[in-house]
Amino acid sequence: MPPHVSADRSPAQPPRGGSVDALISQARRLRGEVDAVRRDAEGDASDPRGRWERALCDLALRQLNDLDEHLAQLRDGPPPVPAAPAAEPGTPAVPSRGPLLSRVGSAEWNLLTDEAAWSGELFLILGRDPAVPPLTLDELPSVVLEEDRPRLTAMVTDCLVDARPIDGEFRIVRPDGAVRAVHMMGEPVLDADGGTTSMWAVLRDVSELRLSQSAVRETRDSLHRHRRRTQTEHRLAVEPQEAALPPWRGSLRLPRRGRPRLDLAAHHLPSPTGTPIGADWYDALELSDGDTLLSVGGLTGRGPGVASGTALLLGALRGMAMAGARPGQLMTWLDQLLDATVQPALGSAVCCRYRPATRTLTWARAGHPAPLLFRGGTGRILDAPDGVLLGAAPGASYGQAEETLETGDLLLLHTDGLVPRRESARSSAAETEGSTATAHRLLDLAPRFAAARRAQECVRTVVEEFGGTGREDDACVLVARVTS
Repeated sequence: MPPHVSADRSPAQPPRGGSVDALISQARRLRGEVDAVRRDAEGDASDPRGRWERALCDLALRQLNDLDEHLAQLRDGPPPVPAAPAAEPGTPAVPSRGPLLSRVGSAEWNLLTDEAAWSGELFLILGRDPAVPPLTLDELPSVVLEEDRPRLTAMVTDCLVDARPIDGEFRIVRPDGAVRAVHMMGEPVLDADGGTTSMWAVLRDVSELRLSQSAVRETRDSLHRHRRRTQTEHRLAVEPQEAALPPWRGSLRLPRRGRPRLDLAAHHLPSPTGTPIGADWYDALELSDGDTLLSVGGLTGRGPGVASGTALLLGALRGMAMAGARPGQLMTWLDQLLDATVQPALGSAVCCRYRPATRTLTWARAGHPAPLLFRGGTGRILDAPDGVLLGAAPGASYGQAEETLETGDLLLLHTDGLVPRRESARSSAAETEGSTATAHRLLDLAPRFAAARRAQECVRTVVEEFGGTGREDDACVLVARVTS
Protein backbone atom coordinates (compact mmCIF):
# COMPACT_ATOMS: atom_id res chain seq x y z
CA MET A 1 0.00 0.00 0.00
CA PRO A 2 1.53 3.35 -0.96
CA PRO A 3 2.43 5.74 1.86
CA HIS A 4 0.01 8.49 2.79
CA VAL A 5 -0.26 11.58 4.91
CA SER A 6 -2.91 11.43 7.64
CA ALA A 7 -5.41 14.20 8.00
CA ASP A 8 -3.92 15.36 11.32
CA ARG A 9 -0.50 13.77 11.78
CA SER A 10 2.53 12.59 9.87
CA PRO A 11 3.19 8.87 9.38
CA ALA A 12 4.49 7.18 12.52
CA GLN A 13 7.92 5.64 12.52
CA PRO A 14 8.00 1.85 12.81
CA PRO A 15 9.01 0.58 16.25
CA ARG A 16 12.36 -1.00 16.85
CA GLY A 17 12.54 -4.76 16.49
CA GLY A 18 13.82 -5.35 20.02
CA SER A 19 10.87 -3.66 21.70
CA VAL A 20 8.41 -5.61 19.55
CA ASP A 21 10.19 -8.88 20.37
CA ALA A 22 9.83 -8.07 24.09
CA LEU A 23 6.11 -7.46 23.63
CA ILE A 24 5.78 -10.76 21.75
CA SER A 25 7.51 -12.60 24.62
CA GLN A 26 5.21 -10.99 27.18
CA ALA A 27 2.11 -11.84 25.13
CA ARG A 28 3.18 -15.48 24.77
CA ARG A 29 3.99 -15.78 28.47
CA LEU A 30 0.59 -14.35 29.36
CA ARG A 31 -1.06 -16.71 26.88
CA GLY A 32 0.55 -19.66 28.65
CA GLU A 33 -0.73 -18.46 32.03
CA VAL A 34 -4.26 -18.00 30.68
CA ASP A 35 -4.12 -21.46 29.11
CA ALA A 36 -3.19 -22.92 32.51
CA VAL A 37 -6.19 -21.18 34.07
CA ARG A 38 -8.34 -22.57 31.25
CA ARG A 39 -7.24 -26.12 32.00
CA ASP A 40 -7.94 -25.62 35.70
CA ALA A 41 -11.46 -24.42 34.83
CA GLU A 42 -12.29 -27.67 33.03
CA GLY A 43 -14.90 -29.66 34.90
CA ASP A 44 -18.58 -30.45 34.87
CA ALA A 45 -20.03 -29.23 31.56
CA SER A 46 -23.42 -28.72 33.23
CA ASP A 47 -22.04 -26.13 35.68
CA PRO A 48 -23.06 -22.64 34.40
CA ARG A 49 -20.24 -20.87 36.24
CA GLY A 50 -17.66 -23.31 34.88
CA ARG A 51 -18.87 -22.80 31.31
CA TRP A 52 -18.73 -19.03 31.81
CA GLU A 53 -15.15 -19.18 33.13
CA ARG A 54 -14.02 -21.41 30.26
CA ALA A 55 -15.67 -19.14 27.70
CA LEU A 56 -13.88 -16.09 29.14
CA CYS A 57 -10.57 -17.96 29.01
CA ASP A 58 -11.23 -19.00 25.38
CA LEU A 59 -11.97 -15.38 24.51
CA ALA A 60 -8.78 -14.20 26.18
CA LEU A 61 -6.73 -16.88 24.39
CA ARG A 62 -8.15 -15.85 21.02
CA GLN A 63 -7.33 -12.23 21.66
CA LEU A 64 -3.80 -13.08 22.81
CA ASN A 65 -3.28 -15.24 19.71
CA ASP A 66 -4.37 -12.33 17.55
CA LEU A 67 -2.08 -10.00 19.46
CA ASP A 68 0.86 -12.35 18.91
CA GLU A 69 0.18 -12.50 15.16
CA HIS A 70 -0.25 -8.74 14.88
CA LEU A 71 2.98 -8.05 16.76
CA ALA A 72 4.83 -10.51 14.53
CA GLN A 73 3.42 -8.74 11.47
CA LEU A 74 4.47 -5.39 12.92
CA ARG A 75 8.00 -6.74 13.49
CA ASP A 76 8.34 -8.36 10.06
CA GLY A 77 6.62 -5.67 8.05
CA PRO A 78 3.79 -6.09 5.53
CA PRO A 79 4.07 -9.29 3.47
CA PRO A 80 4.08 -9.03 -0.31
CA VAL A 81 0.84 -9.45 -2.21
CA PRO A 82 0.78 -13.10 -3.35
CA ALA A 83 1.11 -13.59 -7.06
CA ALA A 84 -1.78 -15.08 -8.89
CA PRO A 85 -1.35 -18.83 -9.47
CA ALA A 86 -0.79 -19.93 -13.00
CA ALA A 87 -3.97 -21.23 -14.51
CA GLU A 88 -4.60 -23.27 -17.56
CA PRO A 89 -6.44 -21.49 -20.33
CA GLY A 90 -10.17 -21.51 -19.72
CA THR A 91 -9.83 -22.44 -16.06
CA PRO A 92 -11.18 -19.86 -13.55
CA ALA A 93 -8.79 -18.78 -10.82
CA VAL A 94 -9.47 -20.33 -7.40
CA PRO A 95 -8.66 -18.37 -4.23
CA SER A 96 -6.24 -19.91 -1.73
CA ARG A 97 -7.85 -22.13 0.90
CA GLY A 98 -4.82 -22.31 3.16
CA PRO A 99 -4.98 -21.18 6.78
CA LEU A 100 -4.92 -17.47 7.50
CA LEU A 101 -1.58 -16.36 8.86
CA SER A 102 -3.20 -13.11 9.92
CA ARG A 103 -6.75 -11.90 10.03
CA VAL A 104 -5.83 -8.26 9.42
CA GLY A 105 -5.74 -6.72 5.95
CA SER A 106 -5.38 -3.21 4.61
CA ALA A 107 -6.65 -1.25 1.65
CA GLU A 108 -6.45 2.18 0.04
CA TRP A 109 -8.96 3.60 -2.40
CA ASN A 110 -7.76 6.45 -4.64
CA LEU A 111 -10.61 8.85 -5.27
CA LEU A 112 -8.82 10.60 -8.17
CA THR A 113 -8.09 7.49 -10.23
CA ASP A 114 -10.81 5.20 -8.81
CA GLU A 115 -8.12 2.59 -8.19
CA ALA A 116 -7.92 0.26 -5.20
CA ALA A 117 -4.88 -1.36 -3.56
CA TRP A 118 -5.41 -4.33 -1.22
CA SER A 119 -3.01 -6.33 0.89
CA GLY A 120 -2.90 -10.09 0.40
CA GLU A 121 -4.62 -10.68 3.76
CA LEU A 122 -7.66 -8.67 2.67
CA PHE A 123 -8.14 -10.90 -0.37
CA LEU A 124 -8.13 -13.91 1.98
CA ILE A 125 -10.49 -12.28 4.48
CA LEU A 126 -13.03 -11.47 1.78
CA GLY A 127 -12.47 -14.76 -0.04
CA ARG A 128 -11.46 -12.98 -3.24
CA ASP A 129 -9.08 -14.24 -5.90
CA PRO A 130 -5.88 -12.12 -5.83
CA ALA A 131 -5.78 -12.37 -9.63
CA VAL A 132 -9.01 -10.38 -9.85
CA PRO A 133 -8.74 -6.60 -9.39
CA PRO A 134 -9.76 -5.42 -5.91
CA LEU A 135 -13.18 -3.90 -5.44
CA THR A 136 -13.60 -0.15 -5.69
CA LEU A 137 -15.49 1.78 -3.03
CA ASP A 138 -18.59 1.67 -5.22
CA GLU A 139 -18.24 -2.12 -5.61
CA LEU A 140 -17.43 -2.91 -1.98
CA PRO A 141 -21.09 -2.99 -0.81
CA SER A 142 -21.72 -5.89 -3.21
CA VAL A 143 -19.97 -8.29 -0.81
CA VAL A 144 -21.63 -6.85 2.30
CA LEU A 145 -24.73 -8.45 3.82
CA GLU A 146 -27.73 -6.51 2.55
CA GLU A 147 -28.93 -5.31 5.97
CA ASP A 148 -25.43 -4.01 6.81
CA ARG A 149 -24.92 -2.03 3.59
CA PRO A 150 -26.47 1.21 4.96
CA ARG A 151 -24.00 1.07 7.86
CA LEU A 152 -21.01 0.79 5.51
CA THR A 153 -22.35 3.55 3.25
CA ALA A 154 -22.79 5.88 6.23
CA MET A 155 -19.25 5.22 7.50
CA VAL A 156 -17.67 5.82 4.07
CA THR A 157 -19.75 8.97 3.48
CA ASP A 158 -18.81 10.43 6.87
CA CYS A 159 -15.16 9.72 6.14
CA LEU A 160 -15.06 11.21 2.64
CA VAL A 161 -17.40 14.18 3.19
CA ASP A 162 -16.81 15.13 6.81
CA ALA A 163 -13.27 13.66 7.22
CA ARG A 164 -14.41 11.50 10.12
CA PRO A 165 -12.38 8.40 11.03
CA ILE A 166 -14.00 5.06 10.27
CA ASP A 167 -14.55 2.65 13.15
CA GLY A 168 -17.31 0.11 12.74
CA GLU A 169 -18.31 -3.42 11.84
CA PHE A 170 -20.32 -5.08 9.13
CA ARG A 171 -20.82 -8.57 7.80
CA ILE A 172 -19.64 -9.81 4.44
CA VAL A 173 -20.66 -12.83 2.39
CA ARG A 174 -17.77 -14.78 0.92
CA PRO A 175 -18.08 -16.50 -2.48
CA ASP A 176 -18.44 -19.85 -0.69
CA GLY A 177 -21.51 -18.50 1.15
CA ALA A 178 -19.79 -18.09 4.53
CA VAL A 179 -20.78 -14.98 6.48
CA ARG A 180 -17.93 -13.26 8.30
CA ALA A 181 -17.84 -10.28 10.66
CA VAL A 182 -15.33 -7.58 9.66
CA HIS A 183 -14.18 -4.62 11.72
CA MET A 184 -13.01 -1.63 9.71
CA MET A 185 -10.88 1.30 10.86
CA GLY A 186 -9.69 4.02 8.50
CA GLU A 187 -9.10 7.68 7.76
CA PRO A 188 -9.25 10.03 4.79
CA VAL A 189 -5.95 10.98 3.13
CA LEU A 190 -5.72 14.70 2.39
CA ASP A 191 -3.65 16.61 -0.13
CA ALA A 192 -1.72 19.79 0.58
CA ASP A 193 -4.87 21.88 0.09
CA GLY A 194 -6.88 19.79 2.56
CA GLY A 195 -8.89 17.95 -0.07
CA THR A 196 -9.61 14.24 0.24
CA THR A 197 -7.59 12.28 -2.30
CA SER A 198 -8.05 8.74 -1.00
CA MET A 199 -9.22 6.65 1.89
CA TRP A 200 -7.21 3.96 3.64
CA ALA A 201 -8.46 1.36 6.04
CA VAL A 202 -7.44 -1.65 8.11
CA LEU A 203 -9.96 -4.51 8.09
CA ARG A 204 -9.96 -7.33 10.62
CA ASP A 205 -11.92 -10.57 10.53
CA VAL A 206 -13.50 -10.65 14.01
CA SER A 207 -15.86 -13.58 13.43
CA GLU A 208 -14.21 -15.90 15.96
CA LEU A 209 -13.95 -13.06 18.46
CA ARG A 210 -17.66 -12.33 18.17
CA LEU A 211 -18.47 -16.03 18.53
CA SER A 212 -16.39 -16.15 21.71
CA GLN A 213 -18.06 -13.03 23.05
CA SER A 214 -21.46 -14.52 22.26
CA ALA A 215 -20.48 -17.68 24.15
CA VAL A 216 -19.41 -15.55 27.11
CA ARG A 217 -22.73 -13.68 27.09
CA GLU A 218 -24.72 -16.89 26.83
CA THR A 219 -22.86 -18.57 29.68
CA ARG A 220 -23.05 -15.40 31.78
CA ASP A 221 -26.80 -15.19 31.21
CA SER A 222 -27.09 -18.90 32.02
CA LEU A 223 -25.15 -18.33 35.22
CA HIS A 224 -27.42 -15.42 36.18
CA ARG A 225 -30.51 -17.53 35.51
CA HIS A 226 -29.03 -20.36 37.56
CA ARG A 227 -28.33 -17.99 40.44
CA ARG A 228 -31.83 -16.53 40.34
CA ARG A 229 -33.33 -20.01 40.24
CA THR A 230 -31.17 -21.13 43.16
CA GLN A 231 -32.10 -18.04 45.18
CA THR A 232 -35.78 -18.60 44.46
CA GLU A 233 -35.58 -22.26 45.45
CA HIS A 234 -33.70 -21.35 48.61
CA ARG A 235 -36.30 -18.73 49.53
CA LEU A 236 -39.16 -21.13 48.84
CA ALA A 237 -37.46 -23.72 51.04
CA VAL A 238 -36.47 -21.38 53.86
CA GLU A 239 -39.86 -19.75 54.31
CA PRO A 240 -41.79 -23.00 55.00
CA GLN A 241 -39.04 -24.24 57.30
CA GLU A 242 -38.88 -20.99 59.23
CA ALA A 243 -42.65 -21.10 59.54
CA ALA A 244 -42.45 -24.67 60.85
CA LEU A 245 -39.78 -24.04 63.47
CA PRO A 246 -41.04 -22.71 66.79
CA PRO A 247 -41.16 -18.92 67.09
CA TRP A 248 -38.96 -18.83 70.17
CA ARG A 249 -35.22 -18.38 69.83
CA GLY A 250 -32.52 -18.73 72.43
CA SER A 251 -33.96 -20.26 75.58
CA LEU A 252 -37.39 -21.16 76.91
CA ARG A 253 -38.83 -22.46 80.20
CA LEU A 254 -41.80 -24.86 80.20
CA PRO A 255 -44.30 -25.24 81.66
CA ARG A 256 -44.86 -21.55 82.17
CA ARG A 257 -46.66 -22.24 85.45
CA GLY A 258 -45.76 -24.77 88.08
CA ARG A 259 -42.60 -26.69 88.88
CA PRO A 260 -40.34 -28.45 88.16
CA ARG A 261 -39.63 -26.75 84.87
CA LEU A 262 -37.54 -27.58 81.84
CA ASP A 263 -34.85 -25.10 80.82
CA LEU A 264 -34.93 -25.43 77.03
CA ALA A 265 -32.61 -24.29 74.23
CA ALA A 266 -32.33 -25.36 70.59
CA HIS A 267 -30.46 -24.45 67.44
CA HIS A 268 -30.66 -25.19 63.72
CA LEU A 269 -27.27 -25.59 61.99
CA PRO A 270 -27.52 -24.92 58.24
CA SER A 271 -25.53 -26.96 55.75
CA PRO A 272 -22.00 -25.52 55.41
CA THR A 273 -21.65 -26.81 51.83
CA GLY A 274 -24.14 -24.37 50.32
CA THR A 275 -26.49 -27.15 49.22
CA PRO A 276 -30.25 -26.44 49.19
CA ILE A 277 -31.81 -26.29 52.60
CA GLY A 278 -32.81 -29.58 54.15
CA ALA A 279 -35.83 -30.59 56.19
CA ASP A 280 -34.64 -31.04 59.79
CA TRP A 281 -36.76 -29.52 62.54
CA TYR A 282 -37.07 -29.22 66.32
CA ASP A 283 -40.01 -28.31 68.51
CA ALA A 284 -40.99 -27.66 72.11
CA LEU A 285 -44.64 -27.17 72.99
CA GLU A 286 -46.58 -26.82 76.24
CA LEU A 287 -49.68 -29.06 76.06
CA SER A 288 -53.10 -28.31 77.48
CA ASP A 289 -52.65 -30.69 80.47
CA GLY A 290 -49.35 -29.06 81.54
CA ASP A 291 -47.09 -31.67 79.90
CA THR A 292 -44.31 -30.60 77.54
CA LEU A 293 -43.81 -32.03 74.05
CA LEU A 294 -40.22 -32.25 72.78
CA SER A 295 -39.43 -33.48 69.30
CA VAL A 296 -36.82 -33.42 66.55
CA GLY A 297 -36.84 -35.03 63.13
CA GLY A 298 -36.57 -34.59 59.42
CA LEU A 299 -37.63 -35.79 55.98
CA THR A 300 -35.38 -37.21 53.30
CA GLY A 301 -34.55 -35.00 50.35
CA ARG A 302 -34.12 -31.28 49.87
CA GLY A 303 -35.85 -28.33 48.34
CA PRO A 304 -39.14 -26.45 48.64
CA GLY A 305 -41.35 -29.54 48.37
CA VAL A 306 -39.60 -31.31 51.23
CA ALA A 307 -39.61 -28.17 53.39
CA SER A 308 -43.36 -27.83 52.82
CA GLY A 309 -43.80 -31.49 53.77
CA THR A 310 -41.89 -30.84 56.98
CA ALA A 311 -44.22 -27.97 57.89
CA LEU A 312 -47.22 -30.25 57.24
CA LEU A 313 -45.76 -33.07 59.35
CA LEU A 314 -44.87 -30.81 62.26
CA GLY A 315 -48.27 -29.16 62.20
CA ALA A 316 -49.95 -32.57 62.36
CA LEU A 317 -47.65 -33.60 65.21
CA ARG A 318 -48.58 -30.55 67.27
CA GLY A 319 -52.28 -30.96 66.64
CA MET A 320 -52.38 -34.64 67.54
CA ALA A 321 -50.28 -34.05 70.67
CA MET A 322 -52.63 -31.29 71.81
CA ALA A 323 -55.48 -33.78 71.34
CA GLY A 324 -53.82 -36.10 73.87
CA ALA A 325 -52.06 -38.67 71.66
CA ARG A 326 -49.16 -40.48 73.32
CA PRO A 327 -45.73 -40.62 71.59
CA GLY A 328 -46.16 -44.18 70.25
CA GLN A 329 -49.57 -43.34 68.79
CA LEU A 330 -48.15 -40.12 67.34
CA MET A 331 -45.51 -42.07 65.41
CA THR A 332 -48.16 -44.46 64.07
CA TRP A 333 -50.40 -41.65 62.83
CA LEU A 334 -47.48 -39.72 61.31
CA ASP A 335 -46.46 -42.88 59.46
CA GLN A 336 -49.97 -43.19 58.05
CA LEU A 337 -49.97 -39.52 57.11
CA LEU A 338 -46.75 -39.82 55.11
CA ASP A 339 -48.00 -42.98 53.43
CA ALA A 340 -51.18 -41.17 52.33
CA THR A 341 -49.53 -38.05 50.89
CA VAL A 342 -49.50 -37.42 47.14
CA GLN A 343 -45.69 -37.37 47.15
CA PRO A 344 -44.59 -40.13 49.53
CA ALA A 345 -41.44 -39.46 51.55
CA LEU A 346 -39.39 -41.06 54.28
CA GLY A 347 -38.90 -39.38 57.61
CA SER A 348 -37.36 -39.90 61.00
CA ALA A 349 -38.42 -38.44 64.32
CA VAL A 350 -38.18 -38.77 68.06
CA CYS A 351 -41.04 -37.53 70.22
CA CYS A 352 -40.91 -37.07 74.00
CA ARG A 353 -43.72 -36.17 76.41
CA TYR A 354 -42.51 -34.88 79.77
CA ARG A 355 -44.85 -34.84 82.80
CA PRO A 356 -43.43 -32.40 85.38
CA ALA A 357 -45.52 -33.68 88.31
CA THR A 358 -43.74 -37.07 88.24
CA ARG A 359 -40.66 -36.08 86.18
CA THR A 360 -41.63 -38.87 83.80
CA LEU A 361 -40.39 -38.86 80.23
CA THR A 362 -42.39 -41.00 77.77
CA TRP A 363 -40.89 -41.21 74.32
CA ALA A 364 -40.97 -43.00 70.98
CA ARG A 365 -38.85 -42.89 67.86
CA ALA A 366 -39.14 -43.63 64.14
CA GLY A 367 -35.77 -44.55 62.68
CA HIS A 368 -34.13 -41.74 64.61
CA PRO A 369 -31.15 -41.53 67.00
CA ALA A 370 -32.24 -42.04 70.60
CA PRO A 371 -32.06 -39.14 73.09
CA LEU A 372 -28.98 -38.79 75.27
CA LEU A 373 -29.31 -38.42 79.04
CA PHE A 374 -26.56 -36.65 81.01
CA ARG A 375 -26.39 -36.98 84.79
CA GLY A 376 -23.59 -36.29 87.24
CA GLY A 377 -20.96 -35.49 84.63
CA THR A 378 -21.55 -38.60 82.49
CA GLY A 379 -23.97 -39.45 79.73
CA ARG A 380 -25.66 -42.43 78.13
CA ILE A 381 -27.92 -43.31 75.23
CA LEU A 382 -31.46 -44.13 76.28
CA ASP A 383 -32.61 -47.66 75.47
CA ALA A 384 -34.64 -47.24 72.31
CA PRO A 385 -38.02 -48.86 71.61
CA ASP A 386 -38.79 -50.35 68.20
CA GLY A 387 -39.61 -47.93 65.43
CA VAL A 388 -38.85 -47.92 61.70
CA LEU A 389 -38.63 -44.87 59.47
CA LEU A 390 -41.86 -43.01 58.85
CA GLY A 391 -43.30 -44.00 55.49
CA ALA A 392 -41.04 -47.06 55.14
CA ALA A 393 -43.48 -49.82 56.16
CA PRO A 394 -47.23 -49.18 55.96
CA GLY A 395 -49.01 -50.35 59.07
CA ALA A 396 -45.87 -50.34 61.23
CA SER A 397 -46.27 -50.17 65.00
CA TYR A 398 -44.16 -48.04 67.30
CA GLY A 399 -43.21 -48.81 70.88
CA GLN A 400 -42.78 -46.45 73.82
CA ALA A 401 -40.24 -46.14 76.57
CA GLU A 402 -40.29 -44.32 79.90
CA GLU A 403 -37.55 -42.70 81.91
CA THR A 404 -37.74 -40.98 85.28
CA LEU A 405 -35.65 -37.82 85.34
CA GLU A 406 -34.01 -36.09 88.27
CA THR A 407 -33.31 -32.48 89.05
CA GLY A 408 -30.21 -31.40 87.13
CA ASP A 409 -30.61 -34.04 84.42
CA LEU A 410 -29.95 -32.92 80.89
CA LEU A 411 -31.75 -34.43 77.90
CA LEU A 412 -30.27 -33.91 74.42
CA LEU A 413 -32.16 -34.60 71.17
CA HIS A 414 -30.47 -34.22 67.78
CA THR A 415 -30.78 -35.07 64.10
CA ASP A 416 -28.18 -37.12 62.23
CA GLY A 417 -26.66 -34.27 60.20
CA LEU A 418 -24.17 -33.24 62.88
CA VAL A 419 -21.39 -35.39 61.35
CA PRO A 420 -20.45 -36.18 57.73
CA ARG A 421 -22.17 -39.14 56.09
CA ARG A 422 -18.94 -41.14 56.01
CA GLU A 423 -18.81 -41.09 59.81
CA SER A 424 -22.47 -41.97 60.04
CA ALA A 425 -21.85 -44.91 57.72
CA ARG A 426 -19.09 -46.25 59.94
CA SER A 427 -21.21 -45.81 63.02
CA SER A 428 -24.11 -47.69 61.40
CA ALA A 429 -21.95 -50.83 61.36
CA ALA A 430 -21.55 -50.49 65.12
CA GLU A 431 -25.19 -49.68 65.80
CA THR A 432 -25.63 -53.06 67.56
CA GLU A 433 -23.31 -51.76 70.26
CA GLY A 434 -25.87 -49.04 71.04
CA SER A 435 -23.96 -45.99 69.82
CA THR A 436 -23.28 -43.84 66.80
CA ALA A 437 -20.36 -41.64 65.89
CA THR A 438 -22.46 -38.58 66.68
CA ALA A 439 -23.56 -39.94 70.06
CA HIS A 440 -19.99 -40.77 71.06
CA ARG A 441 -18.81 -37.25 70.29
CA LEU A 442 -21.75 -35.78 72.16
CA LEU A 443 -21.18 -38.03 75.17
CA ASP A 444 -17.59 -36.77 75.33
CA LEU A 445 -19.03 -33.33 76.06
CA ALA A 446 -20.55 -34.50 79.36
CA PRO A 447 -18.01 -32.68 81.60
CA ARG A 448 -18.64 -29.41 79.78
CA PHE A 449 -22.40 -29.89 80.05
CA ALA A 450 -22.06 -30.51 83.79
CA ALA A 451 -20.18 -27.23 84.20
CA ALA A 452 -22.81 -25.27 82.26
CA ARG A 453 -25.44 -23.42 84.24
CA ARG A 454 -28.07 -23.12 81.49
CA ALA A 455 -29.29 -25.16 78.53
CA GLN A 456 -28.28 -22.35 76.17
CA GLU A 457 -24.63 -22.81 77.18
CA CYS A 458 -24.88 -26.53 76.34
CA VAL A 459 -26.31 -25.76 72.91
CA ARG A 460 -23.48 -23.28 72.33
CA THR A 461 -21.00 -26.03 73.17
CA VAL A 462 -22.59 -28.36 70.59
CA VAL A 463 -22.49 -25.66 67.93
CA GLU A 464 -18.80 -25.02 68.65
CA GLU A 465 -18.07 -28.75 68.32
CA PHE A 466 -20.15 -29.54 65.24
CA GLY A 467 -20.64 -26.20 63.52
CA GLY A 468 -17.54 -26.46 61.29
CA THR A 469 -17.29 -27.22 57.59
CA GLY A 470 -16.98 -31.00 57.95
CA ARG A 471 -20.74 -31.51 57.93
CA GLU A 472 -22.64 -32.11 54.70
CA ASP A 473 -26.24 -31.59 55.85
CA ASP A 474 -28.18 -29.25 58.07
CA ALA A 475 -28.90 -30.43 61.61
CA CYS A 476 -30.91 -29.60 64.71
CA VAL A 477 -30.12 -29.97 68.38
CA LEU A 478 -32.47 -29.49 71.37
CA VAL A 479 -31.38 -29.48 75.02
CA ALA A 480 -33.72 -29.73 78.02
CA ARG A 481 -32.43 -29.42 81.59
CA VAL A 482 -34.63 -30.32 84.57
CA THR A 483 -34.63 -27.48 87.06
CA SER A 484 -35.80 -27.48 90.68
